Amino acid sequence: MAKKGHGWRFRKGRVLNDETLIAARPAEPAAPPPANAGATPMMQQYLEIKAVNADSLLFYRMGDFYELFFEDAEIASRALGITLTKRGKHQGDDIPMCGVPVHAADDYLQRLIGLGHRVAVCEQMEDPAEAKKRGSKSVVRRDVVRLVTPGTITEEKLLDPAQANYLMALGRVKGGDEPSLALAWIDISTGIFRVAATSADRLLADILRIDPRELVMAETVYHDPALRPVLDALGRIAGPQPTSTFDSASAEMRLTRFYGVATLDGFGQFSRAELSAIAGAVAYVEKTQVSERPPLGRPERDDESRSLFIDPATRANLELTRTLSGNREGSLLKAIDRTVTGAGGRLLAERLTAPLTDPSVIAERLDSVSFFLAEPSLRDQLRETLKGVPDFARALSRIALNRGGPRDLGALSAGLTAAREAAGLLGARDLPAELRAAVEKIEALPGELAAHLDRALADELPLLKRDGGFVRAGYDGELDEMRALRDQSRRIIAGMESDLIEETGIRSLKIRHNNVLGYYIEVTANNAQALNGSDEAKARFIHRQTMASAMRFTTTELAELETKIANAADRALGIELGVFERLVAEVVAASDALRAGAAALAVLDVSAALAVLAETEDYCRPQVDDSLDFHIEGGRHPVVEQALRKQLAEPFVANDCDLSPAESAKFGAIWLLTGPNMGGKSTFLRQNALISVLAQMGSFVPARQVRLGVVDRLFSRVGASDDLARGRSTFMVEMVETAAILNQAGERSLVILDEIGRGTATFDGLSIAWAAVEYLHEHNRCRALFATHFHEMTALSEKLGRLANVTMRVKEFEGDVIFLHEIGKGAADRSYGVQVARLAGLPPAVVERARAVLHELEEGETTGKAARLVDDLPLFTAAVRQEPEKPKKPDRLSQTLAGLNPDEMTPREALEALYRLKEEAGRQRS
Repeated sequence: MAKKGHGWRFRKGRVLNDETLIAARPAEPAAPPPANAGATPMMQQYLEIKAVNADSLLFYRMGDFYELFFEDAEIASRALGITLTKRGKHQGDDIPMCGVPVHAADDYLQRLIGLGHRVAVCEQMEDPAEAKKRGSKSVVRRDVVRLVTPGTITEEKLLDPAQANYLMALGRVKGGDEPSLALAWIDISTGIFRVAATSADRLLADILRIDPRELVMAETVYHDPALRPVLDALGRIAGPQPTSTFDSASAEMRLTRFYGVATLDGFGQFSRAELSAIAGAVAYVEKTQVSERPPLGRPERDDESRSLFIDPATRANLELTRTLSGNREGSLLKAIDRTVTGAGGRLLAERLTAPLTDPSVIAERLDSVSFFLAEPSLRDQLRETLKGVPDFARALSRIALNRGGPRDLGALSAGLTAAREAAGLLGARDLPAELRAAVEKIEALPGELAAHLDRALADELPLLKRDGGFVRAGYDGELDEMRALRDQSRRIIAGMESDLIEETGIRSLKIRHNNVLGYYIEVTANNAQALNGSDEAKARFIHRQTMASAMRFTTTELAELETKIANAADRALGIELGVFERLVAEVVAASDALRAGAAALAVLDVSAALAVLAETEDYCRPQVDDSLDFHIEGGRHPVVEQALRKQLAEPFVANDCDLSPAESAKFGAIWLLTGPNMGGKSTFLRQNALISVLAQMGSFVPARQVRLGVVDRLFSRVGASDDLARGRSTFMVEMVETAAILNQAGERSLVILDEIGRGTATFDGLSIAWAAVEYLHEHNRCRALFATHFHEMTALSEKLGRLANVTMRVKEFEGDVIFLHEIGKGAADRSYGVQVARLAGLPPAVVERARAVLHELEEGETTGKAARLVDDLPLFTAAVRQEPEKPKKPDRLSQTLAGLNPDEMTPREALEALYRLKEEAGRQRS
């Protein structure tokens, strides 16, 4: 479609580039723009602004469009699927160009941010009419008002309601044997600001626990070869920033300026590395938000000792928040999420990714769930109330950043109203400690602000403040008058006309309007004497125009009314914008209390949601203490159980697990689990790890009874994968992950290992697995589940006192294997791999040959067996050439059975037939 005021055309179209290639493309800075010698004034301005923002795509505002030029345009056209066109020339070459409409910019920003790009938004800072006053060739002033990056977005359309959007900064201070490291993370959309010390060996695990959308660090840190493995694992979310912004020495000055305080004494004590991370995060926020200041909370220390350590491989293997394919569907979070608010969903995810290690705090959370489980009616009322709570923490952030609109104020108003209702439901109850603290924060929300917002805001609110109409009628007298003038000018003029007729007695008097005179009073020439016949009349009625048969006048009152009518719309909008700014100021002043109230509502939502989960899924309350117990009765896999019920309508087979220390033992037990493929070993391993995670996050768990001594570190090595980008085979990855477990696990750890050693030769793998179990038993002394197909390892139970053999039970029936999915004491004598291969659909000839090879290998020593098997080649010749068996002649018993029709037999006939069949069977046996 043609764009007004330009000699070029903009069309939306398709590109032929493979979108997968676009998505895989790293978010590298665009090349620097060409020199601006000889450029038009507008292009000179563009090049100057682009030079300052070389690492971002520049959205350059031109009327109703954001335009992109040069390489920015080429990148955006591929990423967004829009037509690349051109505008004029620069240094003799065409200037590539593409653009997006301002009103739809959020949609395009979402796609660019999703691909890892950063965008600098450049707005017109004055009206084009103002620019023309400086000369016909003057260019409208423009400037970058914000940088849009993955970690700093606040737009509702760009954010996942149930997922935090963290910007993280990595601080490093050299000194001593090893540099000190710290992480600071901010969610600009909610104001969360936290900091934690870390170390090189757990850096990746800590970053993945927070799961930031963007990670920034000093250039020197970014280019440090020692950190390259971590940054490679993170991909393109990591990026460098000037080293000066991470200076711990100037951090205090930066923070006091940002928060408007004289000293940081009230913030607590932070290490130099923590100050470096905090300063880097704040500097990046200031850079991206330009002149706006988000309402961030003060940085709070996140104590690593209070949360369960889960290494990156374990976090991926257990699929806590995403499956291995990256989907939320199929994850533990999806299976347990019953929250009804976005804030509640984010808090649930936060608790799941950072389970606690303090039994007293875990008990407080479980008390909250127990309370709502015992009060179903109250819980349902509360959840119904919470459904009406908008995400007012994010609305607050948009308002403070001057990106909010009337609906954000409306969200705050609705949120405060719902918060009062929630507090009213719970306030008079005898509540557990966590819920009582939440209610107190809700009760501390500013009631006068809630009342003011309710009084000021209309019921129906526009998206943008510039549209007006968001202030409630009756709130401001002058605004009501302006609206009346704007909307009811004809009625007001008619009223004045009626008053003048009554006053002058001239029945033909009219108030009319034209574009030359505006509003005027018109009377016939015969009646004009009444309006200008005396000095008093002349003083009031001012003559404007004489016609052949009429005369026209005005009055001071009519002139003032005309001015008011002409300016009413602009004045009404101006009054509304003034009201908006005053309300925004009140909201920002109360931001601390509002954030606390929003967090308290999220606590109520999570507690009530976990109670619903426990009730609907039949979960029990775990007993969590400081012992080394690990006793689970009737444990179930929370994700698999729901999938079986939904897809196959089948029940899940529950199993016990007891890794608790025996009376004579000081440390927890190790279970050596054997059994067939598809028997359920991996499911059993994972479900026990997930039960421990759920228990320590403060949730009820899928079991009949659970007694759990706090786990401080959780390790899981389940499944097979390679890392070809780093030159690691599947077996190498397996060994690296196993090494990490053996080097870090302690007596309070829970270790889950599945099929260690399977990626290499049989005897090599058996030797490694054997030695690993011995090391877990003697050195790590942790609680562990170790699944293996090396049946020879079951002999270790005679040597290792805390090792117990358990197996997945199966039944064989007429050559088929039936998986019972039950755990029992003892060891499996075989793996049933050939039966599983047959179930998978391998050709019958392959299955039969496999049976023969297996039988040959299982007969005594294997020495020389392989050579003899090779002599049998070609393997499948006999199977291929074998003629089909001739159908056997039916025996008399079969013929007798075939002749029976039970539906037509009397009970006596049926009994007689049964005797005949028994007699025939006896003859055949003899």
